[in-house]
Amino acid sequence: MATLSEAYRDHPLHLKHIIPLDFSSFRTLPDSHAWTQSNDDDGNDHFTSNGSYNDEDGSCIPIIDLNDPNAMEHIGLACEKWGAFQLKNHGIPLNLIEEVEGEAKRLFSLPSKEKLKALRSAGGATGYGAARISPFFPKYMWHEGFTIMGSPSNDAKKIWPNDYKRFCDIMESYQKQMKTLAEKLTNIIFNILGISKEQNKWVGSNNHCGAIQLNFYPCCPDPKKAMGLAPHTDTSLFTILHQSQTSGLQIFKEGVGYVPVDPQPNTLVVNTGDILHILSNSRFRCSLHRVVVNEIKDRYSMAYFYGPPIDYLVNPIVGDNSLPHFRALTVKDYIGIKAKNLGGALSLISTCTLIT
Repeated sequence: MATLSEAYRDHPLHLKHIIPLDFSSFRTLPDSHAWTQSNDDDGNDHFTSNGSYNDEDGSCIPIIDLNDPNAMEHIGLACEKWGAFQLKNHGIPLNLIEEVEGEAKRLFSLPSKEKLKALRSAGGATGYGAARISPFFPKYMWHEGFTIMGSPSNDAKKIWPNDYKRFCDIMESYQKQMKTLAEKLTNIIFNILGISKEQNKWVGSNNHCGAIQLNFYPCCPDPKKAMGLAPHTDTSLFTILHQSQTSGLQIFKEGVGYVPVDPQPNTLVVNTGDILHILSNSRFRCSLHRVVVNEIKDRYSMAYFYGPPIDYLVNPIVGDNSLPHFRALTVKDYIGIKAKNLGGALSLISTCTLIT
């Protein structure tokens, strides 16, 4: 069975795009990480004078209770309007989330030379390194990450030769819990789209694409000129994210601009990815999002990416009176296209120009 790691191995990065900056050694923002002011912040009029967000027009991603009898309807509307929502009563034990965040803090607090022992190779998909989207931008991001696919033991042993088991046990427990939640959400979403279980036998099996991404955004000396994570959409079916109690995630909404997703107690953020956008024939958005940084607070997040196996044929679901907006292709083929065209992958598989 081909794996997600193998899919990324076909598209190696240059080492200069993998090695994060040693942020602890800088007191001013280096030019390599200084971004020009963007003109896409057209949502500034939604902020009050004290910096809080004004939600009078409903321009804030919804919070959905998974135990709500109408949860499926709410999830469908959120996917259509936002491509994102916050989820409560999700079933992931709070103590496990706290343990994962604690292990992330333990990892990222290590000296740079220790973390670099688990540096991703140019063709690697797991371990320590900068964001995979780095090559597509002229400046670097104020961010470092650690990627896990399957067992993290090989990379963890490089950092903690004698004390890796705790990290591995916690991360593997988290993967198991997140997979269960992801399967529940997938069944809800596929029910909305009218996809039968017979058509998607991979759901509930080990034949899926799953990955954990631990993220660290250190406090930044000049946050207004830095970027934690540049604007992008995720490739996955969807992403389930835990963020620490420091704001930074922002979702783009047309006509509003970038809207902050402020952390809520014991909630997870779910955002839809490109695969679901294609599968739903554009009915569900793939949320464009970014992360901004903070001058006085570190920020941590843990993302779980979930999707079908890489040989799965992503075929848009078309109604009786509609045509496909995208050509059918495998997950692996789409990963290959996006590896070369981060922001233009969807347009390259679009069939809209062929429709008369």
